[in-house]
Amino acid sequence: MSLANTRASALALGLLLALAAATGAALAQSKPSLAAAARAAPSPAPQAVNALEAVGPGDMVRVTVFRNPDLSTEARVTDQGTIFFPLIGEVPVAGLTPQQASKRIADQLSKGKFVVNPEVQLSIATVNSRQVSVLGNVARPGRYPIDSVNRRVSDFVAAAGGMAAAGSDTVTVVQVRNGQEAKTDVDLAQMFRNGNLSANLELAPGDTIYVHRAPMIYVYGEVNKAGAYRLEPHMTVMQAIALGGGINTRGTERGVRIHRREGNGVNKIDARLTDEVRVDDVIYVKESIF
Repeated sequence: MSLANTRASALALGLLLALAAATGAALAQSKPSLAAAARAAPSPAPQAVNALEAVGPGDMVRVTVFRNPDLSTEARVTDQGTIFFPLIGEVPVAGLTPQQASKRIADQLSKGKFVVNPEVQLSIATVNSRQVSVLGNVARPGRYPIDSVNRRVSDFVAAAGGMAAAGSDTVTVVQVRNGQEAKTDVDLAQMFRNGNLSANLELAPGDTIYVHRAPMIYVYGEVNKAGAYRLEPHMTVMQAIALGGGINTRGTERGVRIHRREGNGVNKIDARLTDEVRVDDVIYVKESIF
């Protein structure tokens, strides 16, 4: 090989080595920046928990561990938001969905090597942490849980069996927000008649619905079914007597009298069948003298 060829080969080899060194340095510098970028990348945000699905203090939960019936248990969530579970002790579950709480228990069973590949299912047996009280003149007064079905005033009145016979269409809703108590009267009948459902309030745990007693009238004397009856708007004496089964064979339309409380006494008024009656009026049908 000639001296010129030898020098050319040496020059080419030197250029290749220099190029390789520069590439390696560039890669070395890029690795820390890639790692830093990976560290700076935001982690996925935790999935929001629907408050109507979350486990809360006071709830009774049922936990089942498949293929391990001895570990299945029922427990009440403490005020601290935990339940006691065999082998692993106190487990925080408040604020989690049943699926999330199931996974937490399964992870702890697996981590402690108590169960291999545990399959855990937690369900809420009784909801006590998010309830609304329904009181007054309803068929079944009591406390009812807020869920995806029962959320508004009409939902809870329906869950309580609806208004009792003496129940009013107007209910009072007591709510506490930011430490302040607020009372709202809701006329359910008018709300549905008008089609304006804005008054059908969405409720929160601890709210109370009170169903008032309906305005009443009293029909007695010579009628077929004397008793107390619900007063409807613009009700007349004739309609009130019809609620009492009508005038019997001993009574007379000319002997109808209204006993009405006014001031400190009771005023007795000779009534016509077309007269309107008022709250707490007593309609008395006298016996015919003929």
